[in-house]
Amino acid sequence: MSSPKTYTPALRFHRLTGAYDWVLSRAMPEKAFKSALLSQASIAPAHRVLDFGCGTGTLTLMAQAAVPEAQVMGVDVDEGALTIARSKAASENSAVTFLKISSGLLPFEDGSFDLVLSCLVFHHLQRDEKVAALAECRRVLRPSGVIDIADWGHPGTSLLRAGFFLTQLLDGFETTGDNVRGRMPELITQAGFLDVLDTGHFPTVFGSLRLLRGRAI
Repeated sequence: MSSPKTYTPALRFHRLTGAYDWVLSRAMPEKAFKSALLSQASIAPAHRVLDFGCGTGTLTLMAQAAVPEAQVMGVDVDEGALTIARSKAASENSAVTFLKISSGLLPFEDGSFDLVLSCLVFHHLQRDEKVAALAECRRVLRPSGVIDIADWGHPGTSLLRAGFFLTQLLDGFETTGDNVRGRMPELITQAGFLDVLDTGHFPTVFGSLRLLRGRAI
């Protein structure tokens, strides 16, 4: 799995990364949709959990706090976001670990994790990058492990479509095109997952946030 040669940081510009948590918590129902994603994931105490594209670590830390016995790790390409995540983990005395990744395969053996989480990551990737990243997530999952994703999807209404236009202006039309057309379930299947489901959505001022799930072969 190759990381994007150039990636779009949180809020598009590196200098705004420090404001990301504040903006997200006020502009979107962050606690609600991340809690719903974790409820869907059903983390067990014995699970090894990977938060793919963890950013500033909010979801990663929520996962660890929900099931302290689980082993939770976050990975991301953005060192600035990871610096914030590590600071938050230290202040919470959390056992979560964060790792910077770059290009190439994820630095884990096949079948290393029971669960992969990902939130608001895949809409930053080109189509081939989406499929490659999803395939790499599948590789590091054990057989019958699951991936649970929260990301933008088909808006369903003209109002939500208008809101997503703002997201596309911020994050790019090319990378978000498959999301707005509702193609993420198809791409997850293409990457080798079974039983792919769109399990629900949250309407926001920036579009429809969809919860997705797939099972590794």
